Amino acid sequence: MLVAAGWLNTMALILHELIKIICMNRLLIYVGIALLTSVNSQAQSFSIGVKAGADMHKLDGQSFSDNFSFGYHAGVFARIGITPKLGIQPEQLFSQVNVDTSDRFSDIYRFRSLSQVKLQYLRIPILLDYKIVPALSLQAGPHFAVLMDQNLNLVQNGKKAFSRHDVGLLAGVQVRLSKLRIYGRYILGVSNMNDIDDKERWNNQTIQLGVGLAF
Repeated sequence: MLVAAGWLNTMALILHELIKIICMNRLLIYVGIALLTSVNSQAQSFSIGVKAGADMHKLDGQSFSDNFSFGYHAGVFARIGITPKLGIQPEQLFSQVNVDTSDRFSDIYRFRSLSQVKLQYLRIPILLDYKIVPALSLQAGPHFAVLMDQNLNLVQNGKKAFSRHDVGLLAGVQVRLSKLRIYGRYILGVSNMNDIDDKERWNNQTIQLGVGLAF
């Protein structure tokens, strides 16, 4: 029962955040739908698949460790071929990362002593996929993330610690072996994740390594 309740709460939170994003960015959504419809009508190929892998993540800022911490991601992707070499690859991934804090974190923001913070994201990258050769492609594009859960929600004055939305840039490579996909990528967040004050900026950095299977 507890597992089912937790799953329902997570799904409700995802739906709430997606509705909020749609309401705030209706024009962009309409343009995106029109673009995808146009691209799909001219698409030379279309495939979908699943993927999973490891995350190495850190938050830039004096309150956090300079070392990368490990996490994981899993989700689905699609590829819409525009030309024999060029395609668009949207993805939807669930990601859980652990961020190591420094002593400064507890000193400045008056948290109890805490060495690590767990963050759960819904990641939505929209990538251009360019095949250098049939087995190897370069990928790059914008990366959007919604913070669904954090195990450290509040500071003493009741404010949230982390911003719920992150925008970033992604670049990486992908190897294609028949239906198998092997990829590595780097994600640089440009949004300030510090939702407490303006004493310092917190920016996400993530390295992802994983495998996928296209259907």
